[in-house]
Amino acid sequence: MEKANHSMVSEFILLGLSKSQNLQILFFLGFSVVYAGIVLGNLLILVTVTFDSCLHTPMYFLLINLSCIDTILASFATPKMIVDFLRERKTISWWGCYSQMFFMHLLGGSEMMLLVAMAIDRYVAICKPLHYMTIMSPRVLIGLLLSSYAVGFVHSSSQMAFMLNLPFCGPNVVDSFFCDLPLVIKLACKDTYMLQLLVIADSGLLSLVCFLLLLVSYTVIICSVQHCTASGSSKAFSTLSVHITVVTLFFAPCVFIYVWPFSRYSVDKILSVFYTIFTPLLNPIIYTLRNQEVKAAIKKIRTRHINSKHTL
Repeated sequence: MEKANHSMVSEFILLGLSKSQNLQILFFLGFSVVYAGIVLGNLLILVTVTFDSCLHTPMYFLLINLSCIDTILASFATPKMIVDFLRERKTISWWGCYSQMFFMHLLGGSEMMLLVAMAIDRYVAICKPLHYMTIMSPRVLIGLLLSSYAVGFVHSSSQMAFMLNLPFCGPNVVDSFFCDLPLVIKLACKDTYMLQLLVIADSGLLSLVCFLLLLVSYTVIICSVQHCTASGSSKAFSTLSVHITVVTLFFAPCVFIYVWPFSRYSVDKILSVFYTIFTPLLNPIIYTLRNQEVKAAIKKIRTRHINSKHTL
């Protein structure tokens, strides 16, 4: 019976970002470069943190997990979008569509909680520096990491549970480059008003709770930093500015999409691109260009590599 609920629609048609053939070729080239940058940038962080013992600290342990999530977040839809730029008919199977929505919310929810974990780490590092390594023990770090993934899984599962019993028997055109939950819900052959409210409440509540936790954490940190010495204050503010920039880039499009989730404005496509593609690209750029420790580690690894080649 469950299969019958969606058997009349076995696939969805994705409209993509543009119908212009010239623009699609341009997008194909541009997004191919961007996606390569995402993979290489996050891989650079992963390699740098792994091979530099100076970066084997709680903050960088959380950072490499953020890089892993960003890489997967960019990969659940971007490669297909790039290939679809070369196709006249852009389709995705029902289960493929369902998988995209599941991983979108799984990774999005996990990243929100991971950003909260990183804020907790910065709070302990700045406000409790003498007890930092004791408080942020390996056991605590694993607990924070598993909690992040667990919250993402529960959030995504609760969203997708509603989708399994929705009947899709008519229109199957999704006005986006991937299966976005609010857009797919609109295609169901039944009144989905209450379901739309539940989706908004679920995603909105998680976003609001995470945002408030981050706001409180960074407010307390900023108040504490003002009592530090000039050099300590400067270093703390430099680190905080990096984290706050990343949080802003992540939450801004997310909040906008779920405040007006069922609008038909093309700005939603732009925000979806920013959220799923450019944020995973900007995170490694921000953490490498504005983080002196990471830049020093990259330089050290590069020098070591050059010296090893000379000895050979």
